[in-house]
Amino acid sequence: MVNPVYARMGTTIFEQMSGRARASGAINLGQGFPDAPGDRDVLDAAARALTERSNQYPPMAGLPELRAAVAAHYRDHQALDLSPDEVTVTSGATEALAAALFALISPGDEVLLFQPLYDAYLPLIARAGGTARLVRLEPPHWRLTADALNAAITPRTRLVVLNNPVNPTGTAMDRDELGLLAAFCVANDLVAICDEVWEHMIYDGAVHLPLMGFPGMRERTVKIGSAGKIFSLTGWKVGWMCAAPALSGVLARAHQFLTFTTPPNLQWAVAEGLGKPDQWFVDMRAGYQRGRDRLAGGLAEKGFAVLPSRATWFLSIDLLASSIMIDDATFCDRAVAEAGVAAIPISAFFAERPVTHLVRLCFAKDLAVLDEAVARLAGFRERLIGEM
Repeated sequence: MVNPVYARMGTTIFEQMSGRARASGAINLGQGFPDAPGDRDVLDAAARALTERSNQYPPMAGLPELRAAVAAHYRDHQALDLSPDEVTVTSGATEALAAALFALISPGDEVLLFQPLYDAYLPLIARAGGTARLVRLEPPHWRLTADALNAAITPRTRLVVLNNPVNPTGTAMDRDELGLLAAFCVANDLVAICDEVWEHMIYDGAVHLPLMGFPGMRERTVKIGSAGKIFSLTGWKVGWMCAAPALSGVLARAHQFLTFTTPPNLQWAVAEGLGKPDQWFVDMRAGYQRGRDRLAGGLAEKGFAVLPSRATWFLSIDLLASSIMIDDATFCDRAVAEAGVAAIPISAFFAERPVTHLVRLCFAKDLAVLDEAVARLAGFRERLIGEM
């Protein structure tokens, strides 16, 4: 018999919309990946390593060079004092999430999640035998409050899963929110699994604040990162998880029975890339901010109400405030077929009581592609309003 958790699942909304975009030739602003090929230096380093270095099993926890590079990168960029021994390399951030959840959940444990949420969290928690407790964040600001936390926790709560910066909302929690969450974790003896794959995609001069750096969190945080996001190489699936020794050893033992290891040439290339000068990261962010501003400004000029985006590769439009009187799923279904633009309904990121008037768009595209998408969506909006 098949496992009922997976038997009930459909294909993810990202794969559905990307599949429709591929089949129809639509502009894909749904699934989050850039148009650009990725950093040339990192690509060349991977190619050299493939022919000049070993292609046999690297160490299970990752190449020493990459583990050291991750620790040094977080020391320099986020003032975290990590040892290379506290870093485990994984085959992407989703594998890191799976390893962390499988390692730290015992049957019956409860896990706090913030919705809207990344779609992998719920099935992984269920497969580990845990139960999700949902903390609802409300648009347009999506702020975390003490009341919401206190309403969700029970005596069986053991973990918190935090995605920050936040996909799909395009927000980043500020110091007050993170301080509130850190104090809550300490007071209730909770471990925080922090999905921080968007840590370098934060704009307008803001800086990423890792929860691990807050008082009391060094020993109770699993910090997860992604080279695929940092270097715009989403197909590489190179990630890592960082934690104090009491946690990292258990995490590594879970990882060894998932993917065991990650292609060594990619690990060497990422290790080299993480040592790039600060200006490279500044310029990378500026490029994505230009895409954000181009898409947001173009949509606003055409009558769309655009929610603020401080981080990630995504922004949202408010259908109701844009005088579009259909729900987000219907809008996205029709947009890919009638406007030739694929988007993602925000309702797909809710497990219960979804918000149904917001649509997520990816701005990590060439400016000309974004301009064409704006033109198509503007015409589509006019047709929808004409139907009312």
